[in-house]
Amino acid sequence: MKNRFSIPAGTLALLLGSGVARAGEKQVKFSELPPAVQKAAQAESQGATVKGYAKEVEHGKVTFEVQMTLNGKTRDVSIDPSGKVVEVEQEVSLEAVPPAALTAIQAETKGGSIAKVEEVKSDSETVWEAQLLSRGKHREVRVHADGSPAPKQE
Repeated sequence: MKNRFSIPAGTLALLLGSGVARAGEKQVKFSELPPAVQKAAQAESQGATVKGYAKEVEHGKVTFEVQMTLNGKTRDVSIDPSGKVVEVEQEVSLEAVPPAALTAIQAETKGGSIAKVEEVKSDSETVWEAQLLSRGKHREVRVHADGSPAPKQE
């Protein structure tokens, strides 16, 4: 199934997050990462182009994120201070999204388009997160493989 994107270049650049920190994140240098995080970041970014590093504190919990592109697709890896990978967000093609999840995402476009879909893997689950554009507004939809809604990330 093909889906054509018709998003202005500036909007797409904004959506793809060209290394700009999101709310709750602070951009940091590689040298500012703890040694265990540096080691994990190097292992996870092999073959990729690293765009930047970020430190996030959420509910008192610290994680570090390596923002990169791999084979032309975005990939963000979240690592805890001990060096354990806690989440991987990998941009995927629409063909890689399970059929029920894709159907649920497409139902949410409401006349708009799908800008990007990421597979988000953590210890506890895998969900598909879609960035949608409709009437000039961006929104996010998260679903499980069976198409059921997944909780929003904080």
